[in-house]
Amino acid sequence: MDPFRVLEALVLLTVLIGLLGLLLRRNLLLKVLAMDVMGTGVISLFVLIAARSGLRTPILSTDTPAAVGDGAWADPIPQAVILTGIVIGFSVQALLLVATTRLARLDPRLDTARLDRLTLGPDAPT
Repeated sequence: MDPFRVLEALVLLTVLIGLLGLLLRRNLLLKVLAMDVMGTGVISLFVLIAARSGLRTPILSTDTPAAVGDGAWADPIPQAVILTGIVIGFSVQALLLVATTRLARLDPRLDTARLDRLTLGPDAPT
């Protein structure tokens, strides 16, 4: 069995667990954590896809001549995109946690149904 297939299955399972946590949990803090798990799975999937073409870093030194057409080089473009995605994901998670802490002042349980009733009013349609 191909090790890349096993890793792909585990990464997709991580994304699925994050998605299920996002859909099934009512606590807002758990939803934020589920989004982080899902984002980590997506980043891992992109890293795995980038490593499929090769594992060698595409940095050439002056000591060793580069073998043209070797095919063992890793693609640097997905790595740069993933680095940007990690920074953006961290910023979004920090912003969500700040908003969640502010909402915890209204309802310490952070239940989404109760927060909806608090913001929409008691006579809002459910």
